Amino acid sequence: MVATRPLTCLLLPALLSLPLGNLGAQALRRPVPDKLVVLTFDDASLSHATYVAPLLKRYGFGATFFVCEFREPPFADKTKYMSWEQIRQLDRMGFEVGSHTLTHRHVNKLSREQIAAELDSIETRCRQYGIARPTTFAYPGYDTHPLALEVLRERGYQFARTGGSKQGYTRAYAPAADHPYLVPSYSTTGNNREQVYEALKQAKDGRVVVLTIHGVPDAAHDWVSTPPALFEEYLRYLKAKRYRVIALRELGRYVDVPRALGAHNAAVPVN
Repeated sequence: MVATRPLTCLLLPALLSLPLGNLGAQALRRPVPDKLVVLTFDDASLSHATYVAPLLKRYGFGATFFVCEFREPPFADKTKYMSWEQIRQLDRMGFEVGSHTLTHRHVNKLSREQIAAELDSIETRCRQYGIARPTTFAYPGYDTHPLALEVLRERGYQFARTGGSKQGYTRAYAPAADHPYLVPSYSTTGNNREQVYEALKQAKDGRVVVLTIHGVPDAAHDWVSTPPALFEEYLRYLKAKRYRVIALRELGRYVDVPRALGAHNAAVPVN
C-alpha cells in the first residue's frame, strides 16, 4: 500500500505563496523588528575562519556557517577549505555551525535514506569535534525537495535556507507566511553591490533579509566569491544603519517553529 502524503509533496513551490492568514500570525512568538538581517556563509571556505569570523566579531554580528566536505576541489585541500578544528573554533566564538550536507549533494537527486545519511554525517562530525548539533540546514545548489522537508522535520531541524532565483526564492523571508524549511535568501556574488543594498531595504514590515555568502574570497569556487573590501563595506553599512545581524537559529526567538510547521500542514489538504 502506498502511504498518503500531504499535497505539499506535489506542490512544493506553491508553499512560498500560500496564504496562511491567522494561522501564520499565531506562529510568531513576538513581532519581527525592522532591520533584522541573517548572515549565512556556505561551503566551509578557508576565508570564513581566517577573515570573516574575526571581522564579524569586531562588528558584534552573529552568523551561520553552513559546512560540508566538498569532493571537488577536495576538502583535504586546506588552502581552500577550513579544517574541522577551525570549524570548531567558529562554534567556540559563538557562531552557528549549520549543515550543508556532507558532500554538497543536491537533495532533489537523493533518496530519503541518502538525505538522512548526509545529515547524519555532518552531525557525527560535529559530535566528534564537540560542536553543537546543527539545527539549521542550507540546500546545496538551492535545490529543494519534499522528501528533504520530511527528513528535516523528523530530525528536529528548526530552519532550512534556500536561495537563488529558483521558484522565487530570491526575496525577503516572511516568517508569518513562509515555511520554516523554505527560508528564501539573497546572494552576494562578485560585485553585485546594487542588488545587495536593494535587498537590505526589504528588512521591514515583518520581513527578514537573509544573505547567502560564499568565500570572502572563495579560493575553491571563484565564481561565487565576494571581494573582501566589498564585504567589509556591507558590514560598515549594517553597523552604521543600526541593523540587527543574527544567525539563522536566532529566528527561533520570533518564530514558533512547531506551530509554523503545523500551520502549513493544516493549510494544505491531505491527498
